[in-house]
Amino acid sequence: MEYTAAEIAELLQGTVEGNPGEPISGLSKIDQGEPGTITFLANPKYTHFIYTTGASVILVNPDFVPSQPLRGTLIRVPDAYAAFADLLEKFRKSISPTTGISAHAVIDPTARLGENAAIGSFCVVGQNAVIGKNTVLHPQVFIGNDVIVGDDTVVYPGVKIYHDCRVGAHCVLHSGVVVGSDGFGFVPVAGENFQKVPQLGNVVIEDHVEIGSNSTIDRATLGSTVIRKGVKLDNLIQVAHNVEIGENTVIAAQTGISGSTRIGKNCMIGGQVGIVGHITIADEVKIGAGSGVEASVTVPGITMLGAPAIEISKARRNFIHWRNLDEIVKKIYVIEKKVNPSHE
Repeated sequence: MEYTAAEIAELLQGTVEGNPGEPISGLSKIDQGEPGTITFLANPKYTHFIYTTGASVILVNPDFVPSQPLRGTLIRVPDAYAAFADLLEKFRKSISPTTGISAHAVIDPTARLGENAAIGSFCVVGQNAVIGKNTVLHPQVFIGNDVIVGDDTVVYPGVKIYHDCRVGAHCVLHSGVVVGSDGFGFVPVAGENFQKVPQLGNVVIEDHVEIGSNSTIDRATLGSTVIRKGVKLDNLIQVAHNVEIGENTVIAAQTGISGSTRIGKNCMIGGQVGIVGHITIADEVKIGAGSGVEASVTVPGITMLGAPAIEISKARRNFIHWRNLDEIVKKIYVIEKKVNPSHE
């Protein structure tokens, strides 16, 4: 598809500085811009690229002031990064999706498909499952019995959604996601191995949730594991049984959340964070990458770091001391010898 700078400006509620008729047919990074593409400048450290980029149109913030002549046409928008993200979404939707119902899909007669639902090759849709309107199941998706998937949701190849689970509207589940596998529940039995605790609950994923590739959301022992509205999960995340993740929380890759933990709204959790079970994390908490959270975090908006995770300013001071620990210990030995010469 091709747009003009003026059409894009109208779409993004921006203003054009330059040629309003400049044709655009693609998007590019500012340091790799090519003619006929649109790019953006949001991070000041990339400012020097705006004078060398080959992109025809550049989205900029209202306060950008060029220090030398520009080759491209500018579109000033309230937030260049957000505007470019919106543009990416519009271009994504213009890519032809899976359409229709493949003859190679296996759909139980009791399943219900919404208007314009698309089912790819080798999908399996179980008994009494409900697939919403405009929802796309890419090839090789498994939808278990009594599953409900809402409207306008995209499920990529290889996703498995076990029985009785719920996925909301406008969600995205990337390849390899597993929703509703058993929670990790076992009871030690004397003289034997372990007795499995049946996992009889389900998973409830609310609207506008995105889950990255190869992440797993375990079903509850009883009740539901709940992913609230607007949550964004990166790739390779483990969410255990009976966890609840609050609205609009974002979690980076390789984080593991143990069973029955409650995470608040608008939290930001870095990569490779480990969170123990049966704790509560308050709203708007930030947890740095690689941290280990072993106790409840009760102060809203606090930033935590380290293993065990503590308030970030204290963690940074401790790290400085740890980095100098060898020298500190040597100084202590010297002081001990002076105080007590007989000390070995």
